[in-house]
Amino acid sequence: MPKKTVSGEQPASFEEAMAELEELVAQMEAGELPLEASVAAYKRGSELVKFCAGQLDKVESQVKVLEGDMLKPFAADSDTEDEE
Repeated sequence: MPKKTVSGEQPASFEEAMAELEELVAQMEAGELPLEASVAAYKRGSELVKFCAGQLDKVESQVKVLEGDMLKPFAADSDTEDEE
């Protein structure tokens, strides 16, 4: 089971944040949390989503820099060109 972090504390990694987020979602979906705990879980989940989105943005920027001008459209885009 993933280590729980204190609300407001940054997770050590993207994977840790995702594991904690999955745990929070499961607890909330079970519907067994009291109202106060549900609100706290929702708040923490929101923080984790923002953290994960930020991590993904950083990685996307790094990939774009590494690939430079080598970025090409997906195959789905080229399929539409063939139909014209």
